[in-house]
Amino acid sequence: MAGASHSDDLDAMRREALNSADRISMEELRKSGRQTARERITMLLDADSFVEVGSFVQHRSGDFNMHLHRPLGDGVVAGHGKIDGRRVVCFAQDYAVFDGSMGEMHAQKIAKVAEFAEKAQLPLIGIWDGDGQRVQDGVPALGATGELLDILVACSGRIPTFSIILGTVAGVSALAAGLSDFVILSDDHGQMFMRSPYFIPEIASGELDQQSLGGAEAHASRSGVACMVAEDEEDAILTACEILAYLPDHTLAEAVYLPSSDPANRVCDKLTDIVPADSNRPYDIRKVIEEIVDEGRFLELFPSYAENIVIGFSRLDGQSVGIVANQPKVLAGCLDIDASVKAARFIRTCDIFNIPVVTFVDVPGFLPGTVQEWGGIIRHGAKLLYAYAEATVPKLTVVTRKAYGGAYLAMSCKHLRSDYNIAWPTGELAVMGAEGAVNIIHRRELAEAEDPASTHVELVDEYRRKFGDPYVAARNGWLDDVIEPSETRHKLIQALRPLRSKREWVPPKKHGNIPL
Repeated sequence: MAGASHSDDLDAMRREALNSADRISMEELRKSGRQTARERITMLLDADSFVEVGSFVQHRSGDFNMHLHRPLGDGVVAGHGKIDGRRVVCFAQDYAVFDGSMGEMHAQKIAKVAEFAEKAQLPLIGIWDGDGQRVQDGVPALGATGELLDILVACSGRIPTFSIILGTVAGVSALAAGLSDFVILSDDHGQMFMRSPYFIPEIASGELDQQSLGGAEAHASRSGVACMVAEDEEDAILTACEILAYLPDHTLAEAVYLPSSDPANRVCDKLTDIVPADSNRPYDIRKVIEEIVDEGRFLELFPSYAENIVIGFSRLDGQSVGIVANQPKVLAGCLDIDASVKAARFIRTCDIFNIPVVTFVDVPGFLPGTVQEWGGIIRHGAKLLYAYAEATVPKLTVVTRKAYGGAYLAMSCKHLRSDYNIAWPTGELAVMGAEGAVNIIHRRELAEAEDPASTHVELVDEYRRKFGDPYVAARNGWLDDVIEPSETRHKLIQALRPLRSKREWVPPKKHGNIPL
């Protein structure tokens, strides 16, 4: 009988843990069209694969009548399960318990599963829906949150980390979520704020609403926090799973390989039509990428932020690759502050997870102007150069048209130990564009010419023959080959295959000092 009593107690505790949500908060959640924490975990993981931990955890606060309500689980569901057969560690904040706020035990619970993920070398996926620090818990909550942040930093560079934002996430919760490799916001309810929006003057005055300040679109196009925007909760979770499919479980694992039916030697005839012969005419680099990669599948990240550079994941010959490409249809492909930072972070992410980086170069230079100079383009542009130079993964580079000056050097040039660099016949590797160079070198001759326009054309043509075509760079060993555009896929795959075994010895040091 005693055994039966214990069993009954356990069953009762489990039922209580499953139904710990506040009734009024649950009604509010349902009215808004949002799912519960457990429902979100079910959407994320393979059926019947979830193993929960910490379901009996309770807060320890006795102030402000908190002792009257000690829900089991303390507002977060955590554990591990499988996504497409791959083991992952995950947690989901429960908005229906103290508005998903992060108290002492709540933070400790997330910290423990994060530490478990780091030790087990498994991806960590967090579903965030909480209003930041739980003020009723006071300093103990602050201390536990600090420990959580420390563990999340320890996870960085070791395992892939994801933050899926499905509600209002503010304060320290936003800070913790922002430490992830990938932040995904749902467009319907996802919002992020460093401070409560109620303390923002523009919100208080009615100049802005919460969505405009911290909604998905704001973080996708203005702040650069969100790598992807999803339509709703289900789409956000599917997006995280889609990104995960390109990543290994941890930094010591090989990049993901999936056999492809797309022939390695497939000819890319459409490239000639996509890229205009006139170097001043724009085109969409995405079409170039899609023509070259396996099955035309390209998962672009940060598509609405710093649109003058394109980044994302794809596959070549079944091998996961990271793509970085100048976008000629936006700012002529010039590098600016946001583009430099966007690409640099992505390159470092690829380097962490052993994913080769393929770079498509069509860049006339760094964007000029006072906004860029005073904003620190020197420092931020250096981040991009630093990221390429630091990366030890296979690095392959294709020059489609312009590759000028410092921007060329910052875009995975041969001098930064890129492994395989090629150009199309339209490639121009030079200190600057021919027109600008002629204006500097021959300014006196042009001023004295009887027909300055005709003379300028002749001098530009001469400069291009001497310095601007890809064969000059090839003769100097700065290009491994000059190829027809249609050969690009085949040549990249040929180079990538032996590079899968690339290992680069790095002299021991604590870490470099990237110009942050």
